[in-house]
Amino acid sequence: MVRTRVHNQFVSLDGYSAGEYVTFDQPIGDASRLFGWFDGRVIEGVHRVQEPVTLDRALFSMWGQGIGAEIMGRRKFGPQQGPWPDDGWRGWWGEQPPFKTPCFVLTHHPREQMVFENGTSFHFVDDTPEEVLRRAKEAADGLDVRIGGGPTTVRQFLRADLIDFMHLVIVPITLGRGVSLWHDVTGFEDRFTLESVSSSSGLTHQLWNRRSTGS
Repeated sequence: MVRTRVHNQFVSLDGYSAGEYVTFDQPIGDASRLFGWFDGRVIEGVHRVQEPVTLDRALFSMWGQGIGAEIMGRRKFGPQQGPWPDDGWRGWWGEQPPFKTPCFVLTHHPREQMVFENGTSFHFVDDTPEEVLRRAKEAADGLDVRIGGGPTTVRQFLRADLIDFMHLVIVPITLGRGVSLWHDVTGFEDRFTLESVSSSSGLTHQLWNRRSTGS
């Protein structure tokens, strides 16, 4: 079964998962405090670092396991708004994006795809969640599809009942403002089982799995 998964989605105690704005200097806006616990070195496996295999690192490392494509919102790709400027922008990650799979960027302003030598490609699409997921599953070639964020994109796919698994990371801070993960999303929790585990760092990891039919 091909699953649609969310990984390493950081959420404050008051429910915010991104800042209110994104700029070239602040790719996650004014919510940088959310990500101070994140060790991005392990997204390709805990073998990539010499430090101990902690609970946090083990769960962060699930990000790339069995993933064949990603769907992301436009603000994850870049800070531009409206029609795309001719500025040569190719994403926050330079010429070595970490994805190494096809990535579908949700935008009302489609453009030509970008292809990188390490296997990453960006496809800019304006379509329904159902149709974008269909295309992503086709590109994933039997592997799972990751909903890469931000929170607006995760909400969109939750409302459409298209997510099978979520790994949320609850960070012990309050932000007071930002982009909420839960805005206009209600009643979905009945469709999932939930496991929570806290680490010594103070993070709480939540694993949401879609209930099997008949459970």
